[in-house]
Amino acid sequence: MYTLYYMPGACSRAIHALLNELDVPVELVDRNQTDHFDHVNPMGQVPVLVDGDLVLREGVAIILYLLEKHNSAMLPAQQPARARFLQQLLFANATMHPAYGRLFFISQAITNEAAQKEAYEKAGAMISNLWATVEQHLERNRFMCGETPTVVDMMLAVYANWGELFPVDIQLGPNVKALVERVHAHPAFARAVQIEEAQQQAV
Repeated sequence: MYTLYYMPGACSRAIHALLNELDVPVELVDRNQTDHFDHVNPMGQVPVLVDGDLVLREGVAIILYLLEKHNSAMLPAQQPARARFLQQLLFANATMHPAYGRLFFISQAITNEAAQKEAYEKAGAMISNLWATVEQHLERNRFMCGETPTVVDMMLAVYANWGELFPVDIQLGPNVKALVERVHAHPAFARAVQIEEAQQQAV
């Protein structure tokens, strides 16, 4: 059985949904309820996946490990479909995620109200531009990699909710909003949300 260290609503939710999609058992451990989490990950971040003696602490490494280990069709075997999937995966992880990360940095590091407002506006505009490229891509595709959902869509659906945590105006187009709705209705993702919320209520 896998062990997944997570935080409610964090990017670890996409990994949780992926594990559900793969239909493999997993023990969920809330990072906030874990003593000495720095022993698990010195950087203090989730997700962390434990598989026996193997401990993986980077989201993309976890995703590729799971997809390859379970021979999932989500990771195409042939080129150029494989390259397209990897490009979308890295867009979500290395472009969209850090853009939202700026919002968390601003909230913690900038205390001057005027400076913080300006920083939020610039960060929000940058994120809106990224979503505009997603909006355009979705004019030709139901999901980011075609007609069926992948972990890329799950990642983007998680990020899309983060804008509500900050006083920032992020523009999501109708195609993006429809994508997020489809992902939230997808059984593997919906189950991840339900389980995580139930665990929080039990604390």
